[in-house]
Amino acid sequence: MNDSFFRKIESKTGVPMEEVFALANAIQYADFSDERQVRKIVQKVGQVARKDVPQHVEDELVNSIIQSGRGLNLNDINNMLGGN
Repeated sequence: MNDSFFRKIESKTGVPMEEVFALANAIQYADFSDERQVRKIVQKVGQVARKDVPQHVEDELVNSIIQSGRGLNLNDINNMLGGN
């Protein structure tokens, strides 16, 4: 993995790199057609980012991820954590 990418996320979000690595590792093997798994990932992203994710936003994110059928990548995580 590109260390500078994670340092950039860490500096922009204040989220420790270790937490980002753990989240990325969990996402790597997730079944993005399983609503429960996707919902857990969205909730974990909110926890890691220390942001409250309202239920309607969580629902929209989950539906969008499932419908896209492509899962998440590191840029998606960065965007969900509030990075640019």
